[in-house]
This record gives sequence, structure tokens and C-alpha cells, in this order.
Amino acid sequence: MLTDLPIGLWTSAVTLDLVGGRSARPAATRLVGLGLLTAGPTAWSGWADWTTLDEPRQRVGVVHAVTNGVAVALFASSWLARRRGAHGRGRTLGLAASSVLAVGGYLGGHLMASRVAATPPQDQTQPHLQGHTPA
Repeated sequence: MLTDLPIGLWTSAVTLDLVGGRSARPAATRLVGLGLLTAGPTAWSGWADWTTLDEPRQRVGVVHAVTNGVAVALFASSWLARRRGAHGRGRTLGLAASSVLAVGGYLGGHLMASRVAATPPQDQTQPHLQGHTPA
């Protein structure tokens, strides 16, 4: 899943901020920057998924998108602060961004779980499902 890239990169950066010490600052800065680079394609993918949802799920999707947009803005601010040498401020912004990202991630998980639950089961006569026993 494309969402694993920015979430994983940013989580790694925050982990380095918490336990890595001064020597981990350059790596954390790079991880935040890479997360920002992957956020765009991830957002486009989410938008494509959003267009296929029914109206109630689209409303949740809008809140999900806004929440993640705030997280991206906070991570961008974190990256800029780090690049300017204000690592303490960058770390604080990164922690705030992670908190907002957790809310957005929860909403995204809710959307995917409800989408899977709303998907009708596949036809059991399909050849690739022969011998498959539903759980």
C-alpha cells in the first residue's frame, strides 16, 4: 500500500528524534523530506479511491484528507525548521504532525474497512478460487 511509505518514513524520523540523539538529526531530516516527497502520490491515490465512494464515506474521506493535509503541512514545517538548524522546533513539529497523522490514519483505516465490508463476495466458481474455503 502506498500509504506505508510516508507513514513509515515519518514514523522512523520521529523514532530517531526520540531515541537517536544528535547524531541522528541528519537522518531524521532526510526521512521527513522523503516522506513529503511520497505524500503527493499517496494523496492522488487516495483521491482516486475517494471518487468511487458513496456520499457518507466521501464525507469521512474529506475529514481524512483535511487531517492528513494538516499533518503534511506540519511535517513540511518540521523539515524547514530542521533545515534551518532549529532541530528542537523541527522535532516538536514532527511529534505534533505524528499525532495528527494518527487521527488521519485511523480514519483511512475506517474507510478501507468499511469498503471491504461493503464489497460483495467473489463468485466461488472462478477458477482461481477452486478449492478455496471461506474463513
